[in-house]
Amino acid sequence: MTVIGLTGGIASGKSTVSRILKELGAEIIDADMVAKEVIRPQLPAWRELVATFGRAILNDDKTINRRKLGQMVFGNPEALAKLNTITHPRIIQVIKDRIEQIKRRDETGVIVIDAPLLIEAGMVSLTDEVWLVMVDPDIQLSRLMARDHFTFQEALNRLNAQMSPEEKMKYARRIIDNRGPVEETTKEVVRLWQELKSCR
Repeated sequence: MTVIGLTGGIASGKSTVSRILKELGAEIIDADMVAKEVIRPQLPAWRELVATFGRAILNDDKTINRRKLGQMVFGNPEALAKLNTITHPRIIQVIKDRIEQIKRRDETGVIVIDAPLLIEAGMVSLTDEVWLVMVDPDIQLSRLMARDHFTFQEALNRLNAQMSPEEKMKYARRIIDNRGPVEETTKEVVRLWQELKSCR
């Protein structure tokens, strides 16, 4: 069993790469989906977040409004650190459990942990190698503003809250350039997948 940590800056096209890897046969663990799971209403992380940031972060149905929470923490390093302290250990534990479940089912496959904060959250140790998706910062900003309807400042705050691409490159075994058309990215991911398979 090989565990790949797939990471990249926000709006770098990581989800596209994850989708291609799934089509090639990888088992995907989506850290963002796990993050949503651990903050469901009345779970321990939900209770801590409400106690820390107040009920203003809740929607009418008691779910956490991630955009409101994001507005509180991005651009505020102390608040972001509090958020990460509450959520990251729980996210990591769920991911560890999922890896073990998949390994029991299939000892020869490939698991991909799709996680934008793979390095920042200390999940590199869960992986055999890190794949990094790269794109220019101006593309990330424009994608974020278009996709999530963020203001320029909101998008910039999210970008600045993450580790720089140069720092992430120090951890990466393979780098995927996603500045071109999706067809080029697909060819590169298929090539890396075949390379990985041939080395096993």
